[in-house]
Amino acid sequence: MFVNDALRIRRSIYQIDESAPIDDDAIVKIVTDATELVPDAFNMRSQRVIVALGDENKKLWDAAYDAFGGKVARERIDGFAAGRGTVLYYIDDAVVSALQEKYALYADNFPIWAQQANGMLQIAVWAGLAEAGVGANIQHYNPVIDAAVAELFDVPQAWRLVAQMPFGGIAAPAGEKDAEDISLRVVVKR
Repeated sequence: MFVNDALRIRRSIYQIDESAPIDDDAIVKIVTDATELVPDAFNMRSQRVIVALGDENKKLWDAAYDAFGGKVARERIDGFAAGRGTVLYYIDDAVVSALQEKYALYADNFPIWAQQANGMLQIAVWAGLAEAGVGANIQHYNPVIDAAVAELFDVPQAWRLVAQMPFGGIAAPAGEKDAEDISLRVVVKR
């Protein structure tokens, strides 16, 4: 399958469950391969990932709910907890800082490049899961949940949480995607 084909089938699937057409090891392989293969500037390798499966996924989303003190809809959080798992995306700021010191001329760019690499990792994992028939969506409950998640999973202090990707079986497909005039966003000059 071509990358664009995988991106076409990748959709935000919000109704997920514990089923999936592949087992946990295959899911972890998708995440591991993407983490290894996605490029980043100066080969900094600042991306970090935690994959929470089964009961650990439920604990994650209970901790997230508690971190908000009930100020988020329980049904929404329970929808994420109902999935097979969640991929937690981090940037290791210690790696970024070390490169900022080593290459002072580019210091301001390393945080930007780390974010870009993390975004590429997220879409690579998401497309890989979609290609395997696993539904997923992306969430950004950080920084509110950072401390609770760090305590739950013994996350190193230098790791900064940037996104959460609940995944699982597709309990209901995504809605129709609105067509757009892509020429408003892509300009070609010849």
